[in-house]
Amino acid sequence: MPWNLPNTLTWLRIAAIPLIVLLFFLPYPWASPASGLLFAAAGITDSLDGYFARRLGQTSRLGAFLDPVADKLIVAVALVLIVSRDTRPLIVLTAVVIIGREITISALREWMAEIGQRRKVAVSQLGKVKTILQIVGLSMMLYRLPLKAFPTYPTGVMLTELAALATLVSMVAYLRAAWPELKRPELKE
Repeated sequence: MPWNLPNTLTWLRIAAIPLIVLLFFLPYPWASPASGLLFAAAGITDSLDGYFARRLGQTSRLGAFLDPVADKLIVAVALVLIVSRDTRPLIVLTAVVIIGREITISALREWMAEIGQRRKVAVSQLGKVKTILQIVGLSMMLYRLPLKAFPTYPTGVMLTELAALATLVSMVAYLRAAWPELKRPELKE
């Protein structure tokens, strides 16, 4: 059933992407905070879609496919937007690490699924922590403006850098789990 609640939340996350981009580039003082808040709301739907899918028994192949696609798209877009305004080497490197890891692990999971070993690279607790750090950090970086005396952008940078570190650690863990399959010789027919 493609239009159940979990899939609808995932589609809403995907639909939020162009709105986040639009808000990011609008020349109004409220636009950056609105972009960050919309990104945060979209990030919350990432937790809710999985929760409702399990709770309501509405898991589906479409949802299993769309959810990680939506996650990776929205994070990659946010990182590209941030780098378009903040080209400091540390910010660019953080974006490269996160996007590069997502591409690597997606390819690894696809390959492991092809050989029937997908469970070896299932999402870990560290992967979930990484996602939370990314959503909170990137939301704050998109928000940009300080909240009273709270340094929103610098705090977001710190959290996003921690997320990048977690991405590297989790990538190593996934690669180690997959290593026995990766080093096996190719079967000849």
